Amino acid sequence: MSNVVPNPELGGVRPSLVQLTHLIYALHACAVFVGVTSSVVTVAGGFVFGLPSLIAVFLNYLKRSDVKGTWLESHFTWQIRTFWFTLLWLVIAGLVMLTIIGIPFAAWVMIPVLGLWVGYRVVRGWLALAGVRAVGG
Repeated sequence: MSNVVPNPELGGVRPSLVQLTHLIYALHACAVFVGVTSSVVTVAGGFVFGLPSLIAVFLNYLKRSDVKGTWLESHFTWQIRTFWFTLLWLVIAGLVMLTIIGIPFAAWVMIPVLGLWVGYRVVRGWLALAGVRAVGG
């Protein structure tokens, strides 16, 4: 049995959990990249419906209890909320598109702004993780 020695630079959390959190941000970033580079999918659509983000959110829920009470808990909450709020705003944009007037607004304003917001959340969270600090607010 190997005992993991806590790294004081990591605020008392296991290094494997920090690595996992980096992996989750990388999966989300991959989904954003797919959304940016795909001609069919939006950033928000790629983020919510892309396999990388679905795996990431699954990992968030699977390991959430392991980070409870640590500074990494804020990252897991940040990642989970980013996913669900993106889905919520995509549904709202879809409902807005049901009206003729709403189609251009949703397509040219709501969905691109949502994509920028998703990118911002991934970058801000990942930078906070790299700085070994909590995220959110």
